[in-house]
Amino acid sequence: MSVKLPIYMDNHATTPLDPRVVAAMLPFFGEKFGNAASRSHSFGWAAEEAVENARGQIASLIGATAKEIIFTSGATESDNLMIKGVAERYRQTGNHIITQVTEHKAVLDTCKHLEKNGFEVTYLAVQSDGRVDPEAVRRAITPKTILITIMYANNETGVIQPIAEIGKIAKEHGILFAVDGAQGAGKIPVDVLRDNIDLLAVTGHKIHGPKGAGALYVRRRNPRVELSAMMDGGGHERGMRSGTLNVPGIVGLGKACELCREEMPVENARLRDLRDRLHTGLKAKLAGVSVNGSLEHRLPNNLNVSFAGADGESLMMGLSDVAVSSGSACTSANLEASYVLKALGVSDELAHSSVRFGLGRFNTVEEVEHVIEKVALVVNKLRELSPRSEATKDEGTRVKWQTA
Repeated sequence: MSVKLPIYMDNHATTPLDPRVVAAMLPFFGEKFGNAASRSHSFGWAAEEAVENARGQIASLIGATAKEIIFTSGATESDNLMIKGVAERYRQTGNHIITQVTEHKAVLDTCKHLEKNGFEVTYLAVQSDGRVDPEAVRRAITPKTILITIMYANNETGVIQPIAEIGKIAKEHGILFAVDGAQGAGKIPVDVLRDNIDLLAVTGHKIHGPKGAGALYVRRRNPRVELSAMMDGGGHERGMRSGTLNVPGIVGLGKACELCREEMPVENARLRDLRDRLHTGLKAKLAGVSVNGSLEHRLPNNLNVSFAGADGESLMMGLSDVAVSSGSACTSANLEASYVLKALGVSDELAHSSVRFGLGRFNTVEEVEHVIEKVALVVNKLRELSPRSEATKDEGTRVKWQTA
């Protein structure tokens, strides 16, 4: 079977829309164009009904109730709303927030913003496997702590945090627990009650839904969480997020969540098999391949690996027909190693040679086999060209790579 190029394996960045999601959204671009806040005619009623249906679909995915779902433009807005909203609302209670160093920038930059406004933030280190030690969270708590915010799963390494244990600690101390669920919800089982999560950020485009549509779970009971709005005007979404609702996007987000809930067990098993096939294949053809972060506590569709002796920028250029992400980020014209990988203790050189493979619903075995062959070809070529390394033939076909 021939493989259609280019191959997309960057599903942590964004995912292609599922055709079933597109079908659900289409009517709301046309004949069902009403404003969900228009309560005086059938056009508005149809839009409102669709929005409420989506609220229920999202709630079912994460073990919440429909009334606890607030619509936003995506996970970045949800992260901002949950952290800044809690900080402003509970400022009289305390000014201390606990997070960790490998959070998404939507959380880290929000916390940096709050530090400029008088809040104290503790940034916990992670262990070499990329996970936070729950006891480190416990030790960081002070009488002024009002919020603990830890991501469910990392966007680069796919490492899943011990959310249930951290949630239990937060609950014991009466501290609110906010979770960036952008990479977790819809990919692995998430239950806000089981995990003692008070706020959870969700987005559509990571789970084969639309871009620009997200949600925030806000607990209503035990405890009832209150947030200060970041956007005022009209009092939409229980006063927490004003603005005319993106009905087509919300419908798509709801449908994407419904599909994830129904198909997750089978899809996870398939993606894990593809991921393991990719990992095994790369190791069979190449030496000097190291996985970044825990393999045990990891999203089933993620493989983040470093290829010693292969420059990341050159590797990306060589893999021109495979869409993946590098462990380097180009900022201010400087190629910087990923702060997430550095936090795990990965050297700059290895971080620069890392690649994130994000498998998705539409990837195939044939694509994985093609990628294995292509990566091996490119890495071997780069190692042979590298002035800092020597490549020696070992057992005929396998290249044994060593640091000079």
